[in-house]
Amino acid sequence: MSLTEHIRLLACYGQWMNTRIYDAAGRLTPEELNRDRGAYFGSIMGTLNHLVVGDTIWLKRFACHPSSASHLTEVLALPSPARLDQRLFEDFDALRGHRTWLDEKILDWSTQLSDNDLDDTLNYRSTMGVQSSRPYGSLVMHFFNHQTHHRGQLSTLLYQAGADIGVTDLLALIPERH
Repeated sequence: MSLTEHIRLLACYGQWMNTRIYDAAGRLTPEELNRDRGAYFGSIMGTLNHLVVGDTIWLKRFACHPSSASHLTEVLALPSPARLDQRLFEDFDALRGHRTWLDEKILDWSTQLSDNDLDDTLNYRSTMGVQSSRPYGSLVMHFFNHQTHHRGQLSTLLYQAGADIGVTDLLALIPERH
């Protein structure tokens, strides 16, 4: 499996997991979603918002790569989050709609990446304003790893709130070979 094929698998996995997470979260009351649970971003809503913030920040950076510009134009037009803990959405349904839209953009973007693109360097500014130049492929891997990290936190927060999301393993999307 090439790196680009793996990236497409991770994009599909992200969409699959986000659907499961939002389905489980949708069974909770607004009070349960916003209850401070001692997590890094406080609540389930805080963590869901952080994932959208992180994805938006990285996708806007990726949009500056020549190979990605045409596929991320709509993301580039979004307002830039001011903080990593910013709550872009207070309403769960609005957040869910945006998450669904964002996952479609990620899937579309993932289909146009080439292995040669991933060997390039991406120049960007950190959230602290520091200029950085790193391998594009490594940054894409960081993007997906960041999602997985916080979805793991959400899985625990949801379970503690009584909403089990079930199977979360990437293995569920890897086809069996016969």
